[in-house]
Amino acid sequence: MGKDLYDNSAQAKEMFIQANEILGFDITKIMFEGTAEELKETKVTQPAVFLHSTILASVLGDRFQPDLVAGHSLGELSALVASQTLSFEDGLSLVLQRALAMQKACELQPSTMAAILGLEDHIVEEICEQTEGIVVAANYNCPGQVVISGEVEAVKVACEKMTEAGARRALLLPVGGAFHSPLMKPAEEQLATAIEKTTFNTPICPIYQNVTATAVTHPTEIKENLIKQLTAPVRWTQSVMQMLEDGTTHFIEVGPGNVLQGLIKKVDRKITTEKAEM
Repeated sequence: MGKDLYDNSAQAKEMFIQANEILGFDITKIMFEGTAEELKETKVTQPAVFLHSTILASVLGDRFQPDLVAGHSLGELSALVASQTLSFEDGLSLVLQRALAMQKACELQPSTMAAILGLEDHIVEEICEQTEGIVVAANYNCPGQVVISGEVEAVKVACEKMTEAGARRALLLPVGGAFHSPLMKPAEEQLATAIEKTTFNTPICPIYQNVTATAVTHPTEIKENLIKQLTAPVRWTQSVMQMLEDGTTHFIEVGPGNVLQGLIKKVDRKITTEKAEM
């Protein structure tokens, strides 16, 4: 993961070496040679995805000049670096602290997430509200695909109700916790301290944040939304719809994989999407 960047760009190599120093461990060795299990560790996964995205955007230089940016969950931090709201160093430091805070919150209480396919958003929300225990809509990924999050038993009961309500699938996800739910409150409080101490600049273009699904440019507001992000839902569907309404016609996905292109196409198949290449 990211080895082509490391091998073919002196700038990328320098940034990867710098990342090892900031993180305090050799993440490049794990990214390039590690096992699937090693890559799944939260303190590795989140920085690895962030590094791939931000280093690629940096290497592209003048070829990557966005009119607006957005990121799904963790990707919002990559988007903040791409829009020059955060420095690379501060962004990576926050990613590591976010990962460790989330891991700690996961260990406090058994929790999980599940993907619900084929139901309208409001039905998913209503079932969550009617289910005993903590379970909420956490990720609005695209029309007909919502991820729910919460206490293990509550998520399982909600899944049964979703199936009865006509969901095509209600699939428990192999995750270690209830991200973007009230159970992440301890992580939010821990990360808030780090965010408050970090310098946020005025971005070179608007960022559509997960919490509001609207264009934001004021550093203070960006900070507040980023703090709320760990316990609030990722409104990706709504963000894409708002970007389209605001005149966006072309999306470029910067980072590993092409998941976001797929989600955007499910919002509007006519929209042009592409993957950024070095």
